[in-house]
Amino acid sequence: MNRTQTTQLMVFVSVAELGSFRRAAEQLGIAPSAVSHAVSALEESLGVRLLARTTRSTRPTDEGARLLARVAEPFADIAAGLQEASEHDGPPSGPLRVTMALSVAEDLILPRVAEFSTRYPSIELDIRADDNFEDIIKSGCDAGVRLGESLEADMIAVRASGPRRSLIVATPDYFSRHPAPRHPTDLAQHNCIRRRFSSGRIYRWELKKGRKALNVEVQGNLILPQQTFMRRAALDSVGLAFLFEQNIAADLEAGRLVSVMEEWCPSFDGFYIYYPSRRQMRPALRAFIQFFQVGA
Repeated sequence: MNRTQTTQLMVFVSVAELGSFRRAAEQLGIAPSAVSHAVSALEESLGVRLLARTTRSTRPTDEGARLLARVAEPFADIAAGLQEASEHDGPPSGPLRVTMALSVAEDLILPRVAEFSTRYPSIELDIRADDNFEDIIKSGCDAGVRLGESLEADMIAVRASGPRRSLIVATPDYFSRHPAPRHPTDLAQHNCIRRRFSSGRIYRWELKKGRKALNVEVQGNLILPQQTFMRRAALDSVGLAFLFEQNIAADLEAGRLVSVMEEWCPSFDGFYIYYPSRRQMRPALRAFIQFFQVGA
């Protein structure tokens, strides 16, 4: 393998992982025409087609997928090693892109982000909050934070929280005008504050008692995109809300909100920081993991 092929392989890996010639050009800092030329030249030298191109997508062929499986990780190790070497003598620094659900940002990251920024002022933390599950390789992110049940098997995961649970709550004023529900079927008689994910899907309340699990499609005249907004609406006595217990602990203690049907609201597995299985890790990512992992 000559130096030219090494460069062409690097370009191919970027296109294959990002699924786009344009995005690969942006990542590599070269012209799109140079990306196309490098991939075409590599295909010609190998005598096989590596990428299937359409007007809507770019994906590896079977031959391209096999090549990608062999060379992607070594190139990632080289890039990580170069980055680590450049940061070795100083504090963790540089851009750090982390994808997470909106609820994770609200519940786990934002309450401590000021402390993180103060401790690591040279890290440029780029939080991408979206309820759609984002492939961290294709999106160019360094890591993600999600519920443990959502993780891919080939990711390394570090626990970032203990178990969590959501509670069905409303104000004493609301319950003075509406009888408290005792069973999931009673929810049909209540105005429930619903949540719409960024994908467009409206969340179905996940309830469980013993071995009986239900996904309840509640009804109500208000739909909101974030738990912060839902809490505010619940405090204004709009209706019932299904909210993370940790986010409303002070409201419950002060009596501003009252929980019901707690036997139908079990704990679930908490959040994890996940990242690709690579031997080397940038100091900025290591700092993020050590700061936000459980017990930090």
